[in-house]
Amino acid sequence: MADKLLKSNIVLSRMRRLVKSEQLVLSILALVVGALAGGGTILFRDGLLFVQSLTYGTADEALHHYLASLPAWHLILGPTVGGLIVGVFIYKFLPEKRPHGVADVIDAASFHDARMSTRCGIKSALASAVSLGSGASLGREGPVVHMGASFGAWLARILHLRRSAARTLLGCGVASAVAVSFNAPLAGALFAHEVALGHYALTAFAPIVLASVTGTVITRLYYGDGVAFLIPGHEIQSFWEFPAFALLGILAGVTATLVVRAIPIVQKSADRVKAPLWIRPAIAGLIVGVIGLGFPQIVGVGYGAMNDALYEAYSLTFLMGLLFAKAFVVSICMGLGFAGGMFSPALFLGAMLGGAFGILATNVFPDLSSGYAAYTLVGMGAVAAAVLGAPISTTLIIFELTGDYALTAGVMVASVLASVVMDQFNGGSFFQWQLKCRGLSTRWGREMNLLRMMKVADIMKREYETVPLTEGLPAVREKLINAPYSELFVIDGDGKLHGTITLTDLRHAAFDLNLGDEVTAGEVARSKPPVLYRTDSIEQAVRLMEQTGEEHLPVLNSQEERQMIGFVHEKDAMMAYNHALLELHSEERGDAPPKLF
Repeated sequence: MADKLLKSNIVLSRMRRLVKSEQLVLSILALVVGALAGGGTILFRDGLLFVQSLTYGTADEALHHYLASLPAWHLILGPTVGGLIVGVFIYKFLPEKRPHGVADVIDAASFHDARMSTRCGIKSALASAVSLGSGASLGREGPVVHMGASFGAWLARILHLRRSAARTLLGCGVASAVAVSFNAPLAGALFAHEVALGHYALTAFAPIVLASVTGTVITRLYYGDGVAFLIPGHEIQSFWEFPAFALLGILAGVTATLVVRAIPIVQKSADRVKAPLWIRPAIAGLIVGVIGLGFPQIVGVGYGAMNDALYEAYSLTFLMGLLFAKAFVVSICMGLGFAGGMFSPALFLGAMLGGAFGILATNVFPDLSSGYAAYTLVGMGAVAAAVLGAPISTTLIIFELTGDYALTAGVMVASVLASVVMDQFNGGSFFQWQLKCRGLSTRWGREMNLLRMMKVADIMKREYETVPLTEGLPAVREKLINAPYSELFVIDGDGKLHGTITLTDLRHAAFDLNLGDEVTAGEVARSKPPVLYRTDSIEQAVRLMEQTGEEHLPVLNSQEERQMIGFVHEKDAMMAYNHALLELHSEERGDAPPKLF
């Protein structure tokens, strides 16, 4: 242990010598994070396919071609057993007994100074690999984004980097993971800014781009230059198609809204029947297996089915069937706690919706249509943009996949309209909904979030004066004179807070020397004073101070035990908030390089 600490100190000492070139140091660290996230993403994908080969006997991403030949019991048993394994694993080993994903990355970047658990990132990725490999109808991008971000947070933690630099490295992990997933470095860099960090500060841009490119180089060395989807040749026949793209965007927004709104309905239904958390993924797996008998394309990630849709392999009826079947199982899998992301499901839903819309549009206006493969791509981008809240990133993904500027413009129109519909009827993306369920929102403004996320336990003072409940008045007078802020805290024999004593509370008794030991601290104390608990936020502290007129409040460990552990002064609360606010504004303006140490 001592050797590790010594090595860490040596590394920090050498890096501090380069403190005048902090942007250079941060760029070097970005390369490291990009390589870690890129390598981790490759391991995740190979691990997923390994689990898939154990479950179904093939490691081909076009899984649905093989599922049709399996007996019904095999197709049903695969995701059910996988769900049972995942459910027990999540229940036993993951924090909060739930899978973690992109929303947790946004949470860490926005509200927890980029602090993330690397162990949780690896465990969540393992749970997701088993989920997806056994047939869960979710996506592989969310888990690798979470894992890549945790690698960036880990490096920032061991090097004791400051908040702004730590958030940048977290974004580097996100960018590399997305770039590897789609072989799309531009989209990876923009996704990290647009979704994970929520800003485009120039000081963070260069390191994130470097990390994204590093991930892309690694994936091309390992997989080659192939992209995630096999894109057929196409071209826009007429700019009169843009009204059709706009209508498709509106339908995509409605589809995304309905799917996201269905997830809490599934969760509440499971809570109502009191289904144990560890058994819920197995129930979801059973449903996936049963529906997979008729629509094997919905089993697993579904990239093979999306490629089929891009090559116009499905009829209108079958596309609509896949759309409804996938929407249903995605809601079930996510609502019942299977581990996985929403990126691939959103692309799948968009492909089926766009393909069906393209067939109808082509039949109505055959001379103006570019073929339904073009609408399939536009639908993929539009639904993904609405679900993820990332219209810029998804548009860039389509552009990097196709290199077609005209089609990218169509994707942009559809994506923006889909995002507007989602925002209007759902209040934001899927990730924003997840944060809202935790009492958080990126829309409150960073200032309000700072107040809500900073805890009183982080700023409370532990130097305070207490007196026993039975203490005589002379001793109370003496202690009160020397007490910090002229306030005593009265505790009983078990250490629980009984009340407070100030000069105002004592009034005339404080200086009436005729009153002796027969008057005790408990008799003159103000009982049941306003209190805070260690888990309360600074926002709650400031609000309580405004309501009561108190300048400082005692802090208790819990509502049940009521053991006093400190007190908070109004001045300290506001100073901590102002300090964090100044650092935040400086970082987001990008008017200075991020401080490393």
